[in-house]
Amino acid sequence: MNSDEIKQLLNGVIGPSCTRPKLIETHISWVILCDSFAYKIKKPIQYTFLDFSSIDKRLFFCREEIRLNWRLTFNVYLNIMEIRKQDDHIVLGGSEGDVIDYAVCMRTLDPKRQMNRLIIRNQVTLVDVQCVAAQLIRFHQKASIIKNKELHQIKAKFNDLLNEKDYVSKMINTKSGEIIETAVAISNKFLVNNAELMSNRLRDGFYRDVHGDLHTRNIILLDKPIIFDCIEFNPDYRQIDILNEVAFLCMDLEATGREDLSNSFLKYYVKHYPLEMGAPETSLFVFYKAYRANVRAKVNCLRAKELTNQDERKQVLNEIKKYLQLMDRYITTLSKSKISLSDH
Repeated sequence: MNSDEIKQLLNGVIGPSCTRPKLIETHISWVILCDSFAYKIKKPIQYTFLDFSSIDKRLFFCREEIRLNWRLTFNVYLNIMEIRKQDDHIVLGGSEGDVIDYAVCMRTLDPKRQMNRLIIRNQVTLVDVQCVAAQLIRFHQKASIIKNKELHQIKAKFNDLLNEKDYVSKMINTKSGEIIETAVAISNKFLVNNAELMSNRLRDGFYRDVHGDLHTRNIILLDKPIIFDCIEFNPDYRQIDILNEVAFLCMDLEATGREDLSNSFLKYYVKHYPLEMGAPETSLFVFYKAYRANVRAKVNCLRAKELTNQDERKQVLNEIKKYLQLMDRYITTLSKSKISLSDH
């Protein structure tokens, strides 16, 4: 589907429980929010890290999205619905017309309970993050162990941000471009000097098929937290060191200025899961936080390039700047660590 067809769908037949549909657009999908249900439609795009370019691929990843998210959620991801073109209009569901795409049908989650929104209102407690940690521990313990993985690929993922250097230098400032160059240089050296540590962690079962996109926007805080929207489009981004997974949420909490929540989450997690956090692992954890800040900066660069509204673009550029500064902070910590960067 394209943007014009999405508009047609919004003006067409979505369902009896959808009287006032609301559209949310990300860099890889459209989400139509209704009263009781939400419908997620994958954009027909191809990046270095995902391929939704054909309808068959989008159907495959719709199925993967439901299968994988059921590991952490119950009765939230429901089914796949066909999107059909009938004469001059587009409808969701039904049996008439040609199938032009697919949507994942989900139960609507209360946006007021999203962790990122609650943090802004200072309504996330230490107990809340410990409950999230407890749920993740149960999930990680059952997650499939990954024994074969090309560990050097994280270098290319980190260095991919270099492609945005000219853009951020122009749209933010020259220093932002310099931050990217410095971070890539230190990351490359860190990965060379810690290749054995990472290889040992793969051997010892610390790499698992986990969530892969663990940030505060993907957590609904209820009596039992709902952790949703795991990565379905690329298993390599999901089959990672669990220290990498934990680092994402800690980085995201620290990006909001809540290091107390980050520390409480990590302390609880390490206490109840044999993560191993000696000096080498602690440095690796800092690297993973830098990597996660790097990824958030990259994603926001992709978003900024698509936006035509200047006010929205300005907000996203501020997000890019925030994550680049956070990455720089982590990278500076690594550069001062003898364990991280010492030559062997």
